[in-house]
Amino acid sequence: PSPARPPSPPRPPAVDTGLLLHLLHTPTAGPLETGPGAPHALASALRSYATAAARLGFATVRLAAPAPAAVLREDTPLPVRRAVAADPSFLERQPSLLLRLGPERPRERTVMFNVHLDTVAGGEPPAFDGTRFTGRGAVDAKGPAVALLAGVAAAAAARPAIGRDVTVLVQAVAGEEGGALGTFGTRPLVEAGHVGRLNVFCEPTGLRHLPRATAAATARVTVDGEDAVDDRPGAGHNATVLLGFLAQHLAAALAPAAGGGPSPAVCVAGLHTGTLHNKVHGTGSLLLNLPYASAAAGAAAEDALSRALAEGLREFTARFSGLPLFARTASDAARITRLEWLKRGLPALGAQPAWGEELLARAGIDPWPTGEPAFTCDAIWLAGTEDTYTTVFGPGSLDANRAHAAGEFVDLADLEAFAARISALLTAFADDLRCGAADRSAPVSPEKAGTA
Repeated sequence: PSPARPPSPPRPPAVDTGLLLHLLHTPTAGPLETGPGAPHALASALRSYATAAARLGFATVRLAAPAPAAVLREDTPLPVRRAVAADPSFLERQPSLLLRLGPERPRERTVMFNVHLDTVAGGEPPAFDGTRFTGRGAVDAKGPAVALLAGVAAAAAARPAIGRDVTVLVQAVAGEEGGALGTFGTRPLVEAGHVGRLNVFCEPTGLRHLPRATAAATARVTVDGEDAVDDRPGAGHNATVLLGFLAQHLAAALAPAAGGGPSPAVCVAGLHTGTLHNKVHGTGSLLLNLPYASAAAGAAAEDALSRALAEGLREFTARFSGLPLFARTASDAARITRLEWLKRGLPALGAQPAWGEELLARAGIDPWPTGEPAFTCDAIWLAGTEDTYTTVFGPGSLDANRAHAAGEFVDLADLEAFAARISALLTAFADDLRCGAADRSAPVSPEKAGTA
C-alpha cells in the first residue's frame, strides 16, 4: 500500500481583497489632515464595511457621530475643539460604526476589536498585484480592518459558541489620525460601555501584542513678531532664525539619553515661518509631540519642555544680541514667543492583568519585546477600565510598512496571518468560557484554530 500522505496545511482565512481595494480607493483622510474641502467619504467606507460584516452575521448597532457636547471637553485636543466650534457639520461627516456578532451580553462574555478607517493624508493610487496592497491605509489600518472580519468568520466557523455564547464587538472608528486621538471616535463608544473583557486595538505591531499605549502632549511654540524687508533685515524679528535655534535646542534638551531604555522620544515636528526669499518673516510656529507612558511622566514632560524653552530663549538672546541683524529679535525673544498646548492631559494605557497575557500566549501570539518602546493609539481610552484586558495587535510595522509615509503597503500573507491569529484568540477565549476552571495550559495555534 502507498504510504499515507501528510495532512495538507490548513488554508489561511480568506481575506476579502475586493473589499480592501474598495476601501483603499475611498478617501477617508479627515479634515484635520487635509483641511476643508478635500474629498472625505468616511461614512461611505463605513457603510461598505458594515455591509461586508453583515454577510458574516454582524448587526449594525450604531452608525453615527457623537453629540458636540460629548466632544467639547477640556481634555479634547484644541484642533478638534476649534474645528467643531467653527463647523457644525464637522462631526456629522465623521461618524463611527459599532458592529455586534451575537446578542448583547455581559462584559465577561464579550470581546471587543477596535480599528480605525480614517487615514492620514497623501499616498499613491491604491493597487494590488496579487500579493501586496499599496495605498494610504493599506497597513494603517484598512488592511487590518478587513483581515479582522476574516479572522472572526474563521473563529465562528470553528466554534459555534462565538456569536452564540460569546459576543464580538467591532468598533470601526473615525478620528484616530490628525491628532484627534480618538476623542470623537473611540472615546464616546468606550464611555458608553461598548467594551469587552478582552479588547484588541488593531494597529501594526508585527503580529506581536502590545499591552500598553503611550499618550502624547502636543505643544506649539509660536513667534509673533514683525516682518521686515530684505534690504533692512535687522529692522524686524527673524522668526526663522529664532525658531530654527529653538528647534535644535529643544531637540537636544528633550531627547532621551543614549541607552536610556524604551522611553518615548520627543518628536520635533513642523516648523513654518514663510515661503518668500525677499523678506524677513516675523511670525511662525514650531510643533513638538511629547509621548509619555503614564500621567506622571506626561506632567514631567510638559514641565521639561517649559523649562527647556525658557533656557533656549535665554541662550538665543545671549548668542545673538551682539549681531546687529538679529539684535532686535534677541532683545524681544522672550516677549514675542509663547508656548501653547494643543493636546495635554490624556491618559496612557499601563500594565494589564496576567490572565490576558496567559490568554494571548495560549492563542500563540507573542508579546511585544519589553525593551521596545510602545506607541500612541486609541487604546489609551481603556486605561483604568475594570475587569478588562486591553492590547494592541496587528500585521505589519508602522515603520517598515511605511505607515504615514510614501509607499505604504501591506502583504496579503501578513493579513492572512493576522486573521489566523484573531481566529486563534477568539477560539481560546471561547474555550476558556466553556472550560471554566479546567486546565487551559495547551496553546491554541493559529493553524488549528480554524480546523477544530
